[in-house]
Amino acid sequence: MPSSIVPYILYNTEGCHLCEIAQSLIEQTDIKYQHVDICDDASLAERYGISIPVLVQDDRELFWPFDVTQLQEFIGV
Repeated sequence: MPSSIVPYILYNTEGCHLCEIAQSLIEQTDIKYQHVDICDDASLAERYGISIPVLVQDDRELFWPFDVTQLQEFIGV
């Protein structure tokens, strides 16, 4: 896999305390991920507006609330 590909996306928005908690959990793993603020894209805001934070890989989605165990299962650890 080329190093420029980030396999995980954390859909979030600024000022979301649940997103901060999810980010903290994700940072306890070794996965590379990028933040995408749903407020920057109307279709993402419509899709995930009441569901953030959401961790996505390809067509798989891990919706909040999730804990460390669920996160590890999702990333395959």
